[in-house]
Amino acid sequence: MEDSTHHMIDHSHSSRHGSLVSYIIGFVISIVLTLAAYFIVQQHVSSLHETFSHSFITFAVVGFALLQLLVQLIFFLHLGRDAKPHWNLIVFVYAFLLLLIIVVGSLWVMHHLNYNMMLMPPAEVDAYMLDK
Repeated sequence: MEDSTHHMIDHSHSSRHGSLVSYIIGFVISIVLTLAAYFIVQQHVSSLHETFSHSFITFAVVGFALLQLLVQLIFFLHLGRDAKPHWNLIVFVYAFLLLLIIVVGSLWVMHHLNYNMMLMPPAEVDAYMLDK
């Protein structure tokens, strides 16, 4: 009796995990999304003329990051494969909101730092940095 109960627990536990094929598919999609974001930025940086606008690059990289998050959640963390995914959804929404606050806040801070640095002449920036 004890052996059959242990076997049932192992069987139900293993059904929640993905197969090797799903892990490989998730890994390949993750690599493709990472390389796509890298090549968009690299093409913009290495070209002498602007290939893409700054706003397009920002939205593309953020879009690839969100797709990467979705791939990670589905293929590696198995979100939505449980019988009752209620708690997984709550955790996902909380993590998504936290990530959104961090990303939007970081972009906002960097934009305003860039704007404020452009207002100050370079000689004043150098003098200010040497005083600190």
